[in-house]
Amino acid sequence: MDIQKIIDAIRRNSMRVTDHADEESLADRLSFDEIFFSVLQGEIIEDYPTDKPYPSCLIYGESFTGEPIHSVWAYNEKSEWAVLITVYRPDPERWLDWRTRRKS
Repeated sequence: MDIQKIIDAIRRNSMRVTDHADEESLADRLSFDEIFFSVLQGEIIEDYPTDKPYPSCLIYGESFTGEPIHSVWAYNEKSEWAVLITVYRPDPERWLDWRTRRKS
């Protein structure tokens, strides 16, 4: 997946936010401006090409204050729309450097 396509969709407002992502953003006290900012300067750290109905990916980025944010995005190539599936502040117990999962 190409992060630039997701960034372009955000900039065009060609996106939607799932109810789950909305709930998680509230739970982790993340504003959508902060989430979108994290994607604009973020990087894809995991790809999920077989996800349905559209391929998705996990993006690592940082908030306005440099705090880590993970967001999962799907992208519909046909409509050029992005979907924010979930978002969260990563748990340091589960991530080595916010990019690499710890082995369990």
